[in-house]
Amino acid sequence: MTLNRTASLVARLRQQILEDILPIGAKLPSESDLISIHGVSRTVVREALLQLRTEGLIHTRRGTGSFVLTAPTESTSRASSPPRTPAERLELIEFRIAVECEASALASQRRSASQLTSLGDAVAAFSDAAEHPASAVEHDFAFHRGIAEASANPYLLEAVTTMGPTMISMPRTRLQSSSSRHQLAAQEHRSILEAIRESDATGAAAAMRAHLSASRRRALDL
Repeated sequence: MTLNRTASLVARLRQQILEDILPIGAKLPSESDLISIHGVSRTVVREALLQLRTEGLIHTRRGTGSFVLTAPTESTSRASSPPRTPAERLELIEFRIAVECEASALASQRRSASQLTSLGDAVAAFSDAAEHPASAVEHDFAFHRGIAEASANPYLLEAVTTMGPTMISMPRTRLQSSSSRHQLAAQEHRSILEAIRESDATGAAAAMRAHLSASRRRALDL
């Protein structure tokens, strides 16, 4: 019976994350609140949270609570599946380096004035979202998708769009990160933007590689 109740609670919470009721970066209700809301025991709640942590969907910080790391997916496509483990996050970053360095180089040659403005807006919004993890992920993805769109290559755009915000998965370091760590990432975005603005294809690709390489180092600090 406990097993069935645990599975039911896991399914409900996964659906809330999938439907963005609990968006990336959001804090889950406390154990006591989950017990009250869903009418289950503390054991069921703890087992459900453990399963969600095992799936890589949430991270629990002692004394603070549980936070959504990434969204589940019903797709069987590897490209659209959120990374569950540190190894999968590193594989995703390797793929992103292959795709996004070229996208950045092409964007520097093909971007329109309006696209350049949108990229600037995304960089500024990301920089301002240091204290709001869910918003930071949204603006982070908007910046990277904007570059793919500015590349004017539909295959590159489809690759980034298919991955969705799960490509900006929420490692626990982002939930624990200092403002200085967030601003380092923002500065990396500004470096990419500046190279695109200057129509510097080599510089744009190099700046994107530097940014994603730094992301890889941060992923190792999970």
